[in-house]
Amino acid sequence: MPQKYSNFVAKFKIMGSNSSYRAMCDAVEQAKAGTIFIPDDFVMYGTPDAVRSGLTRLCRNNKLYRFAKGIYYVPMYDKWDGTLREPSLDAIAQKIAQRDNARIIPTGAYALNKLGLSTQVPANIIYITDGSARQIKFGEGKSITFRHSNDLSNFAYQSKLIQLAILAMREIGEKLITEEQTVKIKNMITQHVSEQDFNHDIVLAPTWVRMILQR
Repeated sequence: MPQKYSNFVAKFKIMGSNSSYRAMCDAVEQAKAGTIFIPDDFVMYGTPDAVRSGLTRLCRNNKLYRFAKGIYYVPMYDKWDGTLREPSLDAIAQKIAQRDNARIIPTGAYALNKLGLSTQVPANIIYITDGSARQIKFGEGKSITFRHSNDLSNFAYQSKLIQLAILAMREIGEKLITEEQTVKIKNMITQHVSEQDFNHDIVLAPTWVRMILQR
C-alpha cells in the first residue's frame, strides 16, 4: 500500500509538472521576442517547484534564455546577422521595478545617454527609486543599482522627459553644461512636452535649472 501510494504521488507530480510546463510554454510562445520573464510571472501555473522545473525545460528547449538568476527572456535575434541579442539593462530594471511596485528614474551617465547628450552606454546603471535600495550584478562587469530617495519631488513630474532632463542637467552641473546641450534639451522639451506639464514640472527643478529652461 505505501509503495502504491508513493507511485501515485510521483505520477501526480509528473502530471502536474507537465500541465504547468504546457501553460508556461503557451505564455512564452505568445510573448514578443525580447520579453523578460521572472518566476513571479508564472505563479498561477503551478507550485514553486513546478515553475522552477518549467523554467529549466523552457531554457533547455530554447524557448527562454537565462540572463541571470531569476531573469529570463524570449530569444531575440539581430535582423542583420542573426546573432542573439540580450535585453537591455534598462528593460531588466523596469521589469524589477514593476515586480516590486516601485518607481525608478535613471541618473548619471545613463540619463545623459537616454537624452542623446552622450553616446556612452554605461555598463553600470544607477537609478533612484522610492523602493528598496539594492545592487544587482550581472556577468562581465554589468550591474544595476537602485538608490532609495526620500525626496518625493523626484517622482512628482508629470513629464518623464522633463524629469530625465533635469536629472541629466544636475549630473552635468551648472558650471559645466554647454550651450549646445542646453539648446538640445530645450528643443526636446518644446517639441514633446505640453505647456501644462511644463508649467507644473518647472517649479520642481533646482533654481539654476529653472532659469536656464525658462529663458
